[in-house]
Amino acid sequence: MSSDPPGPVSSSRILLDSPRIERILHRMAHEILEKNQGPKDLYLVGILEGGDLLARRLQSIIESYENVSLPLGSVDVTLYRDDLSGRGSKMPFLRQSHLPLPVDGRRILLVDDVLFTGRTVRAAIDFLIDFGRPSRIMLAVLVDRGHRELPIRADFVGKNLPTSLEEKVEVDLTAGQETIYLTRSESSGALHDS
Repeated sequence: MSSDPPGPVSSSRILLDSPRIERILHRMAHEILEKNQGPKDLYLVGILEGGDLLARRLQSIIESYENVSLPLGSVDVTLYRDDLSGRGSKMPFLRQSHLPLPVDGRRILLVDDVLFTGRTVRAAIDFLIDFGRPSRIMLAVLVDRGHRELPIRADFVGKNLPTSLEEKVEVDLTAGQETIYLTRSESSGALHDS
């Protein structure tokens, strides 16, 4: 009796836990306020799905420090992606974007959970520019994993995390259980601490 060998098995390890992520978010909020000399004209826009959760967290922290109310929006960049044609006939799943205020003349803080190739950020910038002319667009990311395909860089980075192309960074921003995982297929090599 013969059996087929099992397929690739993936393994993951926790890179950052909830207390460390909370400290990172507070540091990022301080850096954002310092670089912008306060919250005036700051407009947070999260890229759906992970970026909007992160933008809400940063909004809450900044508002608690500055005793102000910051506008918060979210954008679905699905139709702005440059890889739509490569998905065949499969219809993309669209989520609702929400920009409560015009972007004209505002300092937009675009927020995403993981910066990888830069293509999602490029799509988000295209989306925003279709709705007006911000005075500035800045980028905040929780994790920058490298491997850029476009000349995009983050202004505010929670954690620089060099990865291989075979690895995947997974972010869970469930309140109180925030975790960042590094996942790798066993066929691409074992995980090791660095």
